[in-house]
Amino acid sequence: MKIQQNQIEQTIAFVKSQLENAEGGHDWFHIQRVLNNALLIAKTEQVDVFIVQLGALLHDIADSKFHNGDETVGPNVAREFLTEINVDAAVIDHVVNIIENISFKGGNELQKFRSPELDVIQDADRLDALGAIGIARTFNYGGFKNRALYDPEIKPNLSMSKEEYKASNAPTINHFYEKLLLLKDKMNTETGRQIATERHHFMEYFLEQFYAEWDGLK
Repeated sequence: MKIQQNQIEQTIAFVKSQLENAEGGHDWFHIQRVLNNALLIAKTEQVDVFIVQLGALLHDIADSKFHNGDETVGPNVAREFLTEINVDAAVIDHVVNIIENISFKGGNELQKFRSPELDVIQDADRLDALGAIGIARTFNYGGFKNRALYDPEIKPNLSMSKEEYKASNAPTINHFYEKLLLLKDKMNTETGRQIATERHHFMEYFLEQFYAEWDGLK
């Protein structure tokens, strides 16, 4: 256990260093929130907490959206680092599989790998895309990409392929319908579903207020 704790501490230091200048919605604080969410959910699930911790810490170590869409960078960086700190090969393989399969990717692509640990981390990551934090992250990324807040003429596209989803430059409000509001029904765990439901309702209220203000009704 002492060896594992030391490896977790090394991983935290590595992730903080790697994400020092990351976009605000995908920085160390996002990782920290996902880790906390994952540990909370893990209390009610039969999982290997060490794998949950490593997977949560490394799940966005090199997000493909910041690497020209290359989905191999993150898994490769994670594998190299975990090998350097002498994590068991089977654990490394599991963590890499988590990183390769955690992403939403438009919501229309089947996962090629499943595990209870992935279920927990995926829920934890999705929770950070919901509620007040989810709203803040969405508009932060929209600003980072210089996207419009809202355009009534551009309707959400709910049938995008993974490639279309990754290439989309639609207004930020569309992202609520193309991803965020879909997450509640994609949760894997009961704890995740309970938390997601509350955050989902908060986003619905936000959108109602947004449109009322947009139209000058409030």
